Amino acid sequence: MVNTKARFFKCALQVNPAGYIKYRGQQQTITEDDYNQQLLNEALEAGIEVIGLANHGSVDGVDKIRTLFARNGIVVFPGFEIASSEKIHFVCLFDENKTSQELERILGHLELLDPDEGVLPTKLSAPRLIEKVNEIGGFLFAAHCTNKNGVLKCKMNHVWQHNGLLAAQIPGPIEALKGVENDFYRKVLLNKETNYRREREMAAINAADVANPEDIKNDGASCPIKMTKPCFPSFKQAFLDAGSRVRLNTDKPESYASAIERMRFVGGYLDGMDIELSEHLNTVIGGRGTGKSTLLECIRFVLDLKPFGKPSKSQHEAILKNNLGREKGVVELTLRSAKMNGRKFKVSRKWGDQPVVQDEQGNLLSHYQPIDLLPGIELYGQNEVYEMTRDTQSRNKLIKRFLEGDHDNLESTIANLLSQLKENRDAIINALHQKSEIETDVERLPKLQDQVRQFHELGLDEKLKVVPKLEKEKQLNKQVESEVNKIREAVNSLKDSLPDIPFLSEGSLEGLPHSETLKQQRAVLDQLSKTMSLTIQQVDERIHQAEQS
Repeated sequence: MVNTKARFFKCALQVNPAGYIKYRGQQQTITEDDYNQQLLNEALEAGIEVIGLANHGSVDGVDKIRTLFARNGIVVFPGFEIASSEKIHFVCLFDENKTSQELERILGHLELLDPDEGVLPTKLSAPRLIEKVNEIGGFLFAAHCTNKNGVLKCKMNHVWQHNGLLAAQIPGPIEALKGVENDFYRKVLLNKETNYRREREMAAINAADVANPEDIKNDGASCPIKMTKPCFPSFKQAFLDAGSRVRLNTDKPESYASAIERMRFVGGYLDGMDIELSEHLNTVIGGRGTGKSTLLECIRFVLDLKPFGKPSKSQHEAILKNNLGREKGVVELTLRSAKMNGRKFKVSRKWGDQPVVQDEQGNLLSHYQPIDLLPGIELYGQNEVYEMTRDTQSRNKLIKRFLEGDHDNLESTIANLLSQLKENRDAIINALHQKSEIETDVERLPKLQDQVRQFHELGLDEKLKVVPKLEKEKQLNKQVESEVNKIREAVNSLKDSLPDIPFLSEGSLEGLPHSETLKQQRAVLDQLSKTMSLTIQQVDERIHQAEQS
Protein backbone atom coordinates (compact mmCIF):
# COMPACT_ATOMS: atom_id res chain seq x y z
CA MET A 1 0.00 0.00 0.00
CA VAL A 2 1.37 3.45 -0.97
CA ASN A 3 0.81 6.14 1.66
CA THR A 4 0.45 9.55 0.05
CA LYS A 5 -1.32 11.50 2.79
CA ALA A 6 -1.77 11.56 6.52
CA ARG A 7 -4.86 9.91 7.97
CA PHE A 8 -6.06 8.43 11.24
CA PHE A 9 -4.99 4.84 11.97
CA LYS A 10 -6.84 2.88 14.64
CA CYS A 11 -4.26 1.86 17.24
CA ALA A 12 -4.61 -0.60 20.15
CA LEU A 13 -1.56 0.16 22.26
CA GLN A 14 -1.83 -2.25 25.20
CA VAL A 15 -2.29 -5.68 23.66
CA ASN A 16 -1.10 -8.69 25.63
CA PRO A 17 0.14 -12.12 24.45
CA ALA A 18 -1.43 -15.43 25.42
CA GLY A 19 0.57 -15.81 28.63
CA TYR A 20 -0.50 -12.50 30.12
CA ILE A 21 -3.57 -13.76 31.99
CA LYS A 22 -1.40 -15.66 34.48
CA TYR A 23 -0.85 -12.26 36.12
CA ARG A 24 -4.59 -12.22 36.77
CA GLY A 25 -4.44 -15.64 38.40
CA GLN A 26 -6.04 -17.37 35.39
CA GLN A 27 -4.98 -20.22 33.12
CA GLN A 28 -4.87 -19.92 29.34
CA THR A 29 -7.22 -22.53 27.81
CA ILE A 30 -5.99 -22.31 24.18
CA THR A 31 -2.59 -22.58 22.54
CA GLU A 32 -0.47 -19.55 21.82
CA ASP A 33 -1.00 -19.94 18.07
CA ASP A 34 -4.78 -20.18 18.45
CA TYR A 35 -4.77 -17.13 20.73
CA ASN A 36 -2.73 -15.15 18.19
CA GLN A 37 -5.04 -16.14 15.34
CA GLN A 38 -8.17 -15.21 17.29
CA LEU A 39 -6.54 -11.92 18.28
CA LEU A 40 -5.76 -11.20 14.63
CA ASN A 41 -9.33 -12.02 13.54
CA GLU A 42 -10.82 -9.73 16.17
CA ALA A 43 -8.34 -6.96 15.30
CA LEU A 44 -9.16 -7.14 11.60
CA GLU A 45 -12.88 -7.08 12.35
CA ALA A 46 -12.40 -4.05 14.62
CA GLY A 47 -10.38 -2.24 11.94
CA ILE A 48 -7.21 -2.15 14.03
CA GLU A 49 -4.16 -1.17 11.97
CA VAL A 50 -1.49 -0.74 14.67
CA ILE A 51 -0.98 -2.59 17.96
CA GLY A 52 1.41 -2.12 20.86
CA LEU A 53 2.49 -5.22 22.82
CA ALA A 54 2.63 -4.60 26.55
CA ASN A 55 3.10 -7.72 28.66
CA HIS A 56 4.25 -7.15 32.26
CA GLY A 57 8.05 -6.91 32.21
CA SER A 58 8.35 -9.53 29.47
CA VAL A 59 8.73 -9.69 25.69
CA ASP A 60 7.90 -13.39 25.29
CA GLY A 61 5.72 -14.08 22.27
CA VAL A 62 6.60 -10.85 20.47
CA ASP A 63 8.03 -12.46 17.35
CA LYS A 64 5.09 -14.80 16.70
CA ILE A 65 2.48 -12.05 16.98
CA ARG A 66 4.57 -9.59 14.98
CA THR A 67 5.12 -12.04 12.12
CA LEU A 68 1.45 -13.05 11.95
CA PHE A 69 0.10 -9.50 12.13
CA ALA A 70 2.63 -8.08 9.67
CA ARG A 71 1.53 -10.63 7.08
CA ASN A 72 -1.97 -9.24 7.45
CA GLY A 73 -1.05 -5.57 7.19
CA ILE A 74 -1.07 -4.70 10.91
CA VAL A 75 1.98 -2.90 12.31
CA VAL A 76 3.25 -4.13 15.70
CA PHE A 77 5.17 -1.89 18.12
CA PRO A 78 6.83 -4.32 20.58
CA GLY A 79 7.19 -3.35 24.21
CA PHE A 80 6.14 -4.09 27.75
CA GLU A 81 4.41 -2.70 30.83
CA ILE A 82 6.70 -1.73 33.68
CA ALA A 83 6.29 -0.29 37.20
CA SER A 84 8.61 2.41 38.56
CA SER A 85 10.08 2.28 42.07
CA GLU A 86 7.00 4.23 43.23
CA LYS A 87 4.85 1.45 41.68
CA ILE A 88 3.54 3.77 38.97
CA HIS A 89 2.70 1.75 35.84
CA PHE A 90 3.89 2.72 32.35
CA VAL A 91 3.63 1.09 28.93
CA CYS A 92 6.88 1.30 26.93
CA LEU A 93 6.78 0.84 23.15
CA PHE A 94 9.59 0.63 20.60
CA ASP A 95 10.29 0.57 16.88
CA GLU A 96 8.53 -2.18 14.94
CA ASN A 97 11.91 -3.53 13.84
CA LYS A 98 13.35 -3.99 17.35
CA THR A 99 14.36 -7.63 17.80
CA SER A 100 13.45 -9.69 20.85
CA GLN A 101 17.11 -9.74 21.83
CA GLU A 102 17.28 -5.92 21.73
CA LEU A 103 14.11 -5.72 23.82
CA GLU A 104 15.60 -8.06 26.42
CA ARG A 105 18.62 -5.78 26.66
CA ILE A 106 16.33 -2.80 27.11
CA LEU A 107 14.59 -4.55 30.00
CA GLY A 108 18.00 -5.07 31.59
CA HIS A 109 18.91 -1.44 30.96
CA LEU A 110 15.75 -0.48 32.85
CA GLU A 111 16.87 -2.72 35.72
CA LEU A 112 14.21 -5.37 35.21
CA LEU A 113 16.34 -8.50 35.00
CA ASP A 114 14.03 -11.39 35.88
CA PRO A 115 11.28 -12.01 33.27
CA ASP A 116 9.54 -14.38 35.68
CA GLU A 117 9.03 -11.47 38.05
CA GLY A 118 7.84 -8.94 35.50
CA VAL A 119 5.24 -7.44 37.81
CA LEU A 120 7.87 -6.35 40.33
CA PRO A 121 8.85 -2.66 40.15
CA THR A 122 12.16 -1.59 38.73
CA LYS A 123 14.58 0.25 40.98
CA LEU A 124 14.29 3.31 38.75
CA SER A 125 12.13 6.22 39.88
CA ALA A 126 9.38 7.31 37.51
CA PRO A 127 11.25 10.44 36.29
CA ARG A 128 14.43 8.41 35.67
CA LEU A 129 12.44 5.68 33.91
CA ILE A 130 10.85 8.26 31.60
CA GLU A 131 14.24 9.76 30.81
CA LYS A 132 15.86 6.39 30.07
CA VAL A 133 13.08 5.21 27.75
CA ASN A 134 13.32 8.47 25.80
CA GLU A 135 17.12 8.25 25.69
CA ILE A 136 16.99 4.86 23.97
CA GLY A 137 14.42 6.07 21.44
CA GLY A 138 11.30 4.50 22.93
CA PHE A 139 7.92 5.93 23.77
CA LEU A 140 6.00 5.46 27.01
CA PHE A 141 2.62 6.46 28.34
CA ALA A 142 1.07 6.44 31.80
CA ALA A 143 -1.04 3.28 32.04
CA HIS A 144 -4.53 3.38 33.67
CA CYS A 145 -3.60 6.77 35.17
CA THR A 146 -6.93 7.15 37.06
CA ASN A 147 -6.88 3.66 38.59
CA LYS A 148 -4.70 1.75 41.04
CA ASN A 149 -0.97 2.37 40.44
CA GLY A 150 -1.85 5.16 38.02
CA VAL A 151 0.08 8.42 38.11
CA LEU A 152 -3.03 10.54 38.88
CA LYS A 153 -4.51 8.05 41.34
CA CYS A 154 -1.23 8.22 43.27
CA LYS A 155 -1.20 12.05 43.07
CA MET A 156 2.27 12.16 41.48
CA ASN A 157 2.13 15.69 40.05
CA HIS A 158 5.92 15.91 39.49
CA VAL A 159 5.72 12.79 37.32
CA TRP A 160 2.67 14.10 35.46
CA GLN A 161 4.51 17.34 34.68
CA HIS A 162 7.63 15.59 33.32
CA ASN A 163 8.12 16.86 29.75
CA GLY A 164 9.21 13.40 28.59
CA LEU A 165 5.77 11.95 29.37
CA LEU A 166 3.45 12.82 26.49
CA ALA A 167 0.42 10.53 26.89
CA ALA A 168 -1.81 9.04 29.55
CA GLN A 169 -4.36 6.26 29.25
CA ILE A 170 -7.91 6.82 30.52
CA PRO A 171 -10.84 4.36 30.39
CA GLY A 172 -13.14 6.41 28.14
CA PRO A 173 -13.93 10.03 27.17
CA ILE A 174 -12.50 12.85 29.29
CA GLU A 175 -16.01 14.12 30.00
CA ALA A 176 -16.89 10.74 31.52
CA LEU A 177 -14.53 11.70 34.37
CA LYS A 178 -16.65 14.71 35.27
CA GLY A 179 -17.35 14.72 39.00
CA VAL A 180 -14.97 11.83 39.76
CA GLU A 181 -12.69 12.71 42.70
CA ASN A 182 -14.33 16.16 42.83
CA ASP A 183 -13.63 16.58 39.11
CA PHE A 184 -9.89 16.25 39.78
CA TYR A 185 -9.05 13.89 36.90
CA ARG A 186 -10.99 15.86 34.29
CA LYS A 187 -9.43 19.18 35.32
CA VAL A 188 -5.92 17.70 35.19
CA LEU A 189 -6.48 16.24 31.72
CA LEU A 190 -7.86 19.58 30.53
CA ASN A 191 -4.73 21.26 31.99
CA LYS A 192 -6.82 23.35 34.41
CA GLU A 193 -5.41 22.05 37.71
CA THR A 194 -2.73 24.47 38.92
CA ASN A 195 -0.45 21.95 40.62
CA TYR A 196 -0.54 19.66 37.56
CA ARG A 197 -0.39 22.26 34.79
CA ARG A 198 1.89 21.37 31.88
CA GLU A 199 3.51 23.52 29.18
CA ARG A 200 2.45 20.91 26.59
CA GLU A 201 -0.96 19.40 27.30
CA MET A 202 -1.03 15.68 28.00
CA ALA A 203 -2.48 13.53 25.21
CA ALA A 204 -5.36 11.41 26.50
CA ILE A 205 -5.54 7.97 24.88
CA ASN A 206 -7.70 4.87 25.22
CA ALA A 207 -5.49 1.79 25.50
CA ALA A 208 -7.11 -0.55 27.99
CA ASP A 209 -5.52 -3.97 28.60
CA VAL A 210 -6.37 -6.53 25.91
CA ALA A 211 -6.18 -9.79 27.87
CA ASN A 212 -8.60 -11.76 25.69
CA PRO A 213 -8.87 -11.51 21.89
CA GLU A 214 -12.37 -10.06 21.98
CA ASP A 215 -11.23 -7.21 24.27
CA ILE A 216 -9.58 -5.48 21.31
CA LYS A 217 -13.03 -4.58 19.94
CA ASN A 218 -13.90 -2.45 22.99
CA ASP A 219 -13.90 1.32 22.38
CA GLY A 220 -11.62 1.81 25.37
CA ALA A 221 -8.96 -0.49 23.91
CA SER A 222 -7.98 1.70 20.95
CA CYS A 223 -7.80 5.23 19.65
CA PRO A 224 -7.18 6.92 16.26
CA ILE A 225 -3.71 8.42 15.66
CA LYS A 226 -2.91 10.44 12.55
CA MET A 227 0.14 9.40 10.51
CA THR A 228 1.21 9.37 6.88
CA LYS A 229 2.67 5.91 7.28
CA PRO A 230 2.03 3.64 10.29
CA CYS A 231 5.58 3.42 11.62
CA PHE A 232 7.24 4.22 14.92
CA PRO A 233 8.83 7.59 13.92
CA SER A 234 5.44 8.83 12.62
CA PHE A 235 3.75 7.48 15.75
CA LYS A 236 6.10 9.42 18.04
CA GLN A 237 5.81 12.54 15.91
CA ALA A 238 2.02 12.49 16.26
CA PHE A 239 2.28 13.07 20.01
CA LEU A 240 4.24 16.27 19.45
CA ASP A 241 1.06 17.63 17.85
CA ALA A 242 -1.46 15.61 19.83
CA GLY A 243 -4.16 18.27 19.59
CA SER A 244 -4.69 17.52 15.90
CA ARG A 245 -3.21 14.01 15.57
CA VAL A 246 -4.43 12.04 18.60
CA ARG A 247 -8.11 11.37 19.26
CA LEU A 248 -10.36 9.12 21.27
CA ASN A 249 -12.88 6.93 19.47
CA THR A 250 -15.65 9.03 21.00
CA ASP A 251 -14.10 12.18 19.50
CA LYS A 252 -14.19 10.90 15.93
CA PRO A 253 -16.54 13.20 14.04
CA GLU A 254 -18.98 12.07 11.41
CA SER A 255 -17.89 14.41 8.64
CA TYR A 256 -20.24 15.28 5.81
CA ALA A 257 -18.25 18.34 4.75
CA SER A 258 -17.67 18.84 1.06
CA ALA A 259 -14.22 17.90 -0.19
CA ILE A 260 -12.26 17.36 -3.37
CA GLU A 261 -10.88 13.86 -2.87
CA ARG A 262 -9.03 13.23 -6.12
CA MET A 263 -7.83 15.00 -9.24
CA ARG A 264 -6.76 13.33 -12.49
CA PHE A 265 -5.40 14.67 -15.81
CA VAL A 266 -5.54 13.17 -19.28
CA GLY A 267 -3.55 15.08 -21.86
CA GLY A 268 -1.86 18.44 -21.52
CA TYR A 269 1.10 19.51 -19.42
CA LEU A 270 -0.03 17.46 -16.39
CA ASP A 271 -0.96 14.36 -18.40
CA GLY A 272 -1.01 11.21 -16.27
CA MET A 273 -0.98 13.03 -12.94
CA ASP A 274 -3.33 11.42 -10.41
CA ILE A 275 -3.54 13.30 -7.09
CA GLU A 276 -5.24 11.90 -3.99
CA LEU A 277 -6.05 14.75 -1.62
CA SER A 278 -6.18 14.60 2.16
CA GLU A 279 -9.29 15.05 4.31
CA HIS A 280 -7.41 17.85 6.03
CA LEU A 281 -5.05 20.62 4.94
CA ASN A 282 -3.48 20.23 1.50
CA THR A 283 -0.54 22.36 0.42
CA VAL A 284 1.13 22.51 -2.98
CA ILE A 285 4.80 23.47 -2.73
CA GLY A 286 7.15 24.03 -5.63
CA GLY A 287 9.40 26.49 -7.39
CA ARG A 288 8.45 28.92 -10.08
CA GLY A 289 7.07 27.19 -13.18
CA THR A 290 6.37 23.82 -11.51
CA GLY A 291 2.62 23.96 -12.16
CA LYS A 292 1.11 25.30 -8.91
CA SER A 293 -1.00 27.93 -10.69
CA THR A 294 -1.85 25.43 -13.44
CA LEU A 295 -3.27 23.06 -10.84
CA LEU A 296 -5.40 25.82 -9.34
CA GLU A 297 -6.69 27.08 -12.67
CA CYS A 298 -7.58 23.52 -13.73
CA ILE A 299 -9.73 23.09 -10.61
CA ARG A 300 -11.42 26.38 -11.45
CA PHE A 301 -11.87 25.20 -15.06
CA VAL A 302 -13.55 21.90 -14.23
CA LEU A 303 -15.88 23.54 -11.67
CA ASP A 304 -16.70 26.32 -14.14
CA LEU A 305 -15.74 29.10 -11.71
CA LYS A 306 -15.00 32.56 -13.11
CA PRO A 307 -11.85 34.48 -12.16
CA PHE A 308 -12.01 37.85 -10.39
CA GLY A 309 -10.89 40.83 -12.45
CA LYS A 310 -9.61 41.19 -15.99
CA PRO A 311 -5.93 40.40 -15.30
CA SER A 312 -6.86 37.13 -13.54
CA LYS A 313 -9.26 36.20 -16.32
CA SER A 314 -6.55 36.71 -18.94
CA GLN A 315 -4.06 34.65 -16.95
CA HIS A 316 -6.66 31.89 -16.42
CA GLU A 317 -7.41 31.59 -20.14
CA ALA A 318 -3.73 31.66 -21.10
CA ILE A 319 -2.80 28.88 -18.64
CA LEU A 320 -5.65 26.64 -19.78
CA LYS A 321 -4.92 27.18 -23.46
CA ASN A 322 -1.21 26.40 -23.07
CA ASN A 323 -1.71 23.35 -20.83
CA LEU A 324 -4.97 21.82 -22.05
CA GLY A 325 -5.93 23.43 -25.34
CA ARG A 326 -3.18 22.04 -27.57
CA GLU A 327 -4.00 18.43 -26.74
CA LYS A 328 -7.70 18.80 -25.83
CA GLY A 329 -6.83 17.79 -22.27
CA VAL A 330 -9.34 16.52 -19.74
CA VAL A 331 -9.49 17.32 -16.02
CA GLU A 332 -11.44 15.04 -13.69
CA LEU A 333 -12.36 15.68 -10.05
CA THR A 334 -13.75 13.17 -7.55
CA LEU A 335 -15.61 15.10 -4.87
CA ARG A 336 -17.90 14.64 -1.90
CA SER A 337 -20.90 16.94 -1.59
CA ALA A 338 -22.29 18.07 1.77
CA LYS A 339 -25.27 19.47 -0.13
CA MET A 340 -25.98 15.92 -1.33
CA ASN A 341 -25.57 14.39 2.14
CA GLY A 342 -22.04 13.14 1.60
CA ARG A 343 -22.60 11.48 -1.81
CA LYS A 344 -19.63 11.26 -4.15
CA PHE A 345 -19.53 12.50 -7.72
CA LYS A 346 -17.12 12.75 -10.63
CA VAL A 347 -16.92 16.05 -12.46
CA SER A 348 -14.88 16.14 -15.67
CA ARG A 349 -14.32 18.72 -18.35
CA LYS A 350 -12.55 18.61 -21.67
CA TRP A 351 -11.01 21.67 -23.27
CA GLY A 352 -13.68 23.36 -25.36
CA ASP A 353 -16.58 21.51 -23.67
CA GLN A 354 -18.86 22.08 -20.67
CA PRO A 355 -18.45 20.22 -17.32
CA VAL A 356 -19.92 16.73 -17.07
CA VAL A 357 -21.30 15.39 -13.75
CA GLN A 358 -21.51 11.65 -13.00
CA ASP A 359 -22.50 9.67 -9.91
CA GLU A 360 -20.32 6.97 -8.33
CA GLN A 361 -21.68 4.35 -10.74
CA GLY A 362 -20.74 6.47 -13.75
CA ASN A 363 -24.30 7.51 -14.62
CA LEU A 364 -24.51 10.86 -16.39
CA LEU A 365 -26.37 13.53 -14.38
CA SER A 366 -27.15 16.13 -17.03
CA HIS A 367 -29.43 18.10 -14.69
CA TYR A 368 -26.57 18.88 -12.28
CA GLN A 369 -23.90 21.55 -12.59
CA PRO A 370 -20.74 21.62 -10.42
CA ILE A 371 -22.10 24.59 -8.48
CA ASP A 372 -25.10 22.43 -7.46
CA LEU A 373 -22.73 20.00 -5.73
CA LEU A 374 -20.51 22.63 -4.09
CA PRO A 375 -22.70 25.70 -3.57
CA GLY A 376 -20.83 28.69 -2.23
CA ILE A 377 -17.39 27.39 -3.22
CA GLU A 378 -14.81 30.11 -3.85
CA LEU A 379 -11.39 29.82 -5.42
CA TYR A 380 -8.78 32.57 -5.64
CA GLY A 381 -5.26 32.78 -6.93
CA GLN A 382 -2.55 34.86 -5.33
CA ASN A 383 -2.95 37.76 -7.78
CA GLU A 384 -6.72 37.72 -7.35
CA VAL A 385 -6.44 38.14 -3.59
CA TYR A 386 -4.19 41.12 -4.23
CA GLU A 387 -6.72 42.59 -6.68
CA MET A 388 -9.56 42.06 -4.19
CA THR A 389 -7.73 43.95 -1.47
CA ARG A 390 -7.63 46.97 -3.78
CA ASP A 391 -11.39 46.85 -4.37
CA THR A 392 -13.36 48.18 -1.38
CA GLN A 393 -16.53 46.16 -1.98
CA SER A 394 -14.69 42.90 -2.58
CA ARG A 395 -12.36 43.48 0.35
CA ASN A 396 -15.25 44.05 2.73
CA LYS A 397 -17.05 40.98 1.41
CA LEU A 398 -13.92 38.89 1.87
CA ILE A 399 -13.33 40.07 5.43
CA LYS A 400 -16.98 40.06 6.50
CA ARG A 401 -17.13 36.27 6.85
CA PHE A 402 -14.44 36.30 9.51
CA LEU A 403 -16.24 38.84 11.71
CA GLU A 404 -18.60 37.70 14.42
CA GLY A 405 -21.73 39.51 15.54
CA ASP A 406 -24.08 41.91 13.77
CA HIS A 407 -22.39 43.12 10.58
CA ASP A 408 -25.04 45.81 10.02
CA ASN A 409 -23.95 47.64 13.16
CA LEU A 410 -20.24 47.60 12.41
CA GLU A 411 -20.10 51.38 11.94
CA SER A 412 -21.45 52.05 15.43
CA THR A 413 -19.18 49.35 16.82
CA ILE A 414 -16.17 50.98 15.17
CA ALA A 415 -17.22 54.41 16.49
CA ASN A 416 -17.55 52.95 19.97
CA LEU A 417 -14.13 51.33 19.71
CA LEU A 418 -12.59 54.61 18.50
CA SER A 419 -14.14 56.38 21.48
CA GLN A 420 -12.71 53.77 23.83
CA LEU A 421 -9.33 54.12 22.15
CA LYS A 422 -9.47 57.90 22.70
CA GLU A 423 -10.29 57.38 26.39
CA ASN A 424 -7.48 54.89 26.60
CA ARG A 425 -5.13 57.36 24.91
CA ASP A 426 -6.08 60.14 27.35
CA ALA A 427 -5.58 57.76 30.28
CA ILE A 428 -2.14 56.81 28.96
CA ILE A 429 -1.18 60.48 28.48
CA ASN A 430 -2.34 61.26 32.02
CA ALA A 431 -0.39 58.29 33.37
CA LEU A 432 2.72 59.42 31.47
CA HIS A 433 2.29 62.93 32.92
CA GLN A 434 2.02 61.53 36.44
CA LYS A 435 5.03 59.34 35.73
CA SER A 436 6.98 62.43 34.65
CA GLU A 437 6.05 64.26 37.85
CA ILE A 438 7.10 61.28 39.95
CA GLU A 439 10.39 61.05 38.08
CA THR A 440 10.97 64.78 38.75
CA ASP A 441 10.31 64.23 42.46
CA VAL A 442 12.66 61.27 42.45
CA GLU A 443 15.36 63.42 40.83
CA ARG A 444 14.92 65.99 43.63
CA LEU A 445 15.15 63.32 46.30
CA PRO A 446 19.00 63.29 46.68
CA LYS A 447 19.02 67.09 47.10
CA LEU A 448 16.25 66.94 49.71
CA GLN A 449 18.02 64.16 51.56
CA ASP A 450 21.16 66.31 51.64
CA GLN A 451 19.18 69.22 53.08
CA VAL A 452 17.72 66.95 55.74
CA ARG A 453 21.23 65.90 56.67
CA GLN A 454 22.32 69.55 56.99
CA PHE A 455 19.28 70.41 59.13
CA HIS A 456 20.07 67.46 61.36
CA GLU A 457 23.65 68.67 61.83
CA LEU A 458 22.35 72.14 62.81
CA GLY A 459 20.03 70.61 65.40
CA LEU A 460 16.92 71.94 63.70
CA ASP A 461 15.12 68.62 64.13
CA GLU A 462 15.27 69.03 67.94
CA LYS A 463 14.15 72.63 67.72
CA LEU A 464 11.31 71.79 65.42
CA LYS A 465 9.92 69.17 67.79
CA VAL A 466 8.07 72.00 69.65
CA VAL A 467 6.13 72.95 66.47
CA PRO A 468 3.54 70.16 66.75
CA LYS A 469 2.99 71.08 70.42
CA LEU A 470 2.42 74.73 69.54
CA GLU A 471 -0.03 73.69 66.90
CA LYS A 472 -1.91 71.60 69.43
CA GLU A 473 -2.04 74.55 71.84
CA LYS A 474 -3.45 76.72 69.06
CA GLN A 475 -6.18 74.14 68.45
CA LEU A 476 -7.02 73.98 72.17
CA ASN A 477 -7.22 77.78 72.36
CA LYS A 478 -9.67 77.86 69.47
CA GLN A 479 -11.78 75.26 71.23
CA VAL A 480 -11.91 77.44 74.42
CA GLU A 481 -13.21 80.37 72.38
CA SER A 482 -15.72 78.04 70.75
CA GLU A 483 -17.07 76.95 74.11
CA VAL A 484 -17.69 80.59 75.19
CA ASN A 485 -19.35 81.33 71.85
CA LYS A 486 -21.70 78.38 72.33
CA ILE A 487 -22.93 79.98 75.63
CA ARG A 488 -23.38 83.37 73.92
CA GLU A 489 -25.38 81.73 71.15
CA ALA A 490 -27.56 80.02 73.79
CA VAL A 491 -28.20 83.37 75.52
CA ASN A 492 -29.12 85.02 72.24
CA SER A 493 -31.54 82.18 71.58
CA LEU A 494 -33.02 82.73 75.09
CA LYS A 495 -33.48 86.43 74.36
CA ASP A 496 -35.51 85.54 71.29
CA SER A 497 -37.66 83.23 73.42
CA LEU A 498 -38.86 85.84 76.02
CA PRO A 499 -42.70 86.12 76.43
CA ASP A 500 -44.51 88.45 73.98
CA ILE A 501 -47.13 90.27 76.16
CA PRO A 502 -49.03 92.39 73.56
CA PHE A 503 -51.29 89.48 72.59
CA LEU A 504 -52.94 89.99 76.08
CA SER A 505 -53.50 93.74 75.64
CA GLU A 506 -56.58 95.56 77.09
CA GLY A 507 -58.15 95.71 73.68
CA SER A 508 -57.74 91.94 73.16
CA LEU A 509 -59.37 91.14 76.52
CA GLU A 510 -62.27 93.58 76.36
CA GLY A 511 -65.66 91.84 76.64
CA LEU A 512 -64.25 88.40 77.53
CA PRO A 513 -66.02 86.62 80.46
CA HIS A 514 -62.74 85.69 82.17
CA SER A 515 -60.76 88.78 81.31
CA GLU A 516 -59.66 89.27 84.93
CA THR A 517 -58.07 85.84 85.03
CA LEU A 518 -56.27 86.50 81.76
CA LYS A 519 -55.07 89.88 83.13
CA GLN A 520 -53.57 88.04 86.12
CA GLN A 521 -51.78 85.67 83.68
CA ARG A 522 -50.51 88.74 81.76
CA ALA A 523 -49.07 90.13 85.00
CA VAL A 524 -47.28 86.82 85.66
CA LEU A 525 -45.81 86.71 82.14
CA ASP A 526 -44.77 90.33 82.41
CA GLN A 527 -42.99 89.65 85.71
CA LEU A 528 -41.29 86.55 84.18
CA SER A 529 -40.11 88.59 81.21
CA LYS A 530 -38.64 91.29 83.45
CA THR A 531 -36.94 88.73 85.68
CA MET A 532 -35.48 86.84 82.70
CA SER A 533 -34.30 90.08 81.08
CA LEU A 534 -32.44 90.96 84.30
CA THR A 535 -30.98 87.45 84.45
CA ILE A 536 -29.88 87.59 80.79
CA GLN A 537 -28.24 90.95 81.46
CA GLN A 538 -26.29 89.38 84.32
CA VAL A 539 -25.27 86.41 82.14
CA ASP A 540 -24.11 88.82 79.41
CA GLU A 541 -21.91 90.54 81.95
CA ARG A 542 -20.49 87.17 83.04
CA ILE A 543 -19.77 86.19 79.45
CA HIS A 544 -18.05 89.53 78.84
CA GLN A 545 -15.97 89.02 81.97
CA ALA A 546 -15.04 85.52 80.79
CA GLU A 547 -13.97 86.86 77.39
CA GLN A 548 -11.85 89.57 79.03
CA SER A 549 -10.26 87.01 81.34
